[in-house]
Amino acid sequence: MEKSLNIIKSGNINFPLEDYISAEKFKKIKEFSKTHETPFLIIDLERINENYEELSTNLPFAKIYYAVKSNSSIEVLSLLRNLGSSFDVASIYELDLVLSLGVSPSKISYGNTIKKATHVKHAYEKGINLFATDSIEDLINISKNAPGAKVFFRILTDNSSADWPLSKKFGTHLDLAYDLAVKAKELGLIPYGMSFHVGSQQKDVGQWEDAIAKCSSIFKLLKENGIELKMINLGGGFPSRYNYVINKSSEYCTEIAKYLHDYFGKDLPEVIIEPGRSMVGNSGVIVSEIVLISKKNKIDKLNWVYLDIGKFGGLIETLDESIKYPIFIEKKGTPREVILAGPTCDSMDILYENYKYKLPSTIKIKDKVYIFTTGAYTQSYSSICFNGFPPLKSYIL
Repeated sequence: MEKSLNIIKSGNINFPLEDYISAEKFKKIKEFSKTHETPFLIIDLERINENYEELSTNLPFAKIYYAVKSNSSIEVLSLLRNLGSSFDVASIYELDLVLSLGVSPSKISYGNTIKKATHVKHAYEKGINLFATDSIEDLINISKNAPGAKVFFRILTDNSSADWPLSKKFGTHLDLAYDLAVKAKELGLIPYGMSFHVGSQQKDVGQWEDAIAKCSSIFKLLKENGIELKMINLGGGFPSRYNYVINKSSEYCTEIAKYLHDYFGKDLPEVIIEPGRSMVGNSGVIVSEIVLISKKNKIDKLNWVYLDIGKFGGLIETLDESIKYPIFIEKKGTPREVILAGPTCDSMDILYENYKYKLPSTIKIKDKVYIFTTGAYTQSYSSICFNGFPPLKSYIL
């Protein structure tokens, strides 16, 4: 592979292709694409193995509970099971999938705070004993259907600086978190810990400090009133490499470890972390194809470039142009700004209109388009049959 090939992105900074994939692996993907219809996702299990080892090395005292929702392919789950990972599930369907792979219920937490009573009962009967909650109603639901279970309480956090915020729908204020812990004990449950999520693709490590400080204050207040929590769940949030440079995982881990010791001292509680995007994001490459190139009028300076994958085919995180994927076309030519859109009959299916990507002026219909860092929240988000298009196919490199 020529060293001159670059990722074409908006702005004036181009990253070398080798920042995302080796020449050898890229060659394999190109050869594979000659005999397989696009779009499809390629997953590199070696990358996931490396990510897991890196995280476990840099935060050795933390238990890794992989967020199954980010990529639930059997091969990914089996690899992580073999590496010793625990799992965070968001539904009984994910739960049953993980259990079918021989994972012990003791290594699974039910991390969704929104769940049906019948689903709580199903999980409990399958051996799950660790549930997240953030409301009185859900807490009562757990007490009735999972008596004596351990519960941890998710607090609201500031998700600013996150590309994919999670701060409105989930979590509760500190005063209610305190009340939930007290109520849990009254209901015969075990108030076990606190949790938070600083937002997916969070670039500001300081967000973890604020959240850890809040958890520490609740730990102390509850202990003074006879309830001793045992666990802190740091959630996910570690960023993956898109089309901008991020800090190394080790740098985030060093700062987070410092925050934990600053606020909890030498005797840390049990620490859980729930990586999803950072665990599998950089393992994925979507191979797409240009379906159409057009203009809206004679004097329009911008080309509309339509791909055979869009929001409903796996790129839903381009909603509000939140996640900006590195996009590469193996063509040379003057970089020109374009509007990128998907193939469906839905006007919402525009990937990037305000955030302008630059593609070579020589691009043509049927050219292959390679979209990097797509191992997380792509196949798991793709629709079943919108406009008749099938779900995103996935293959192992």
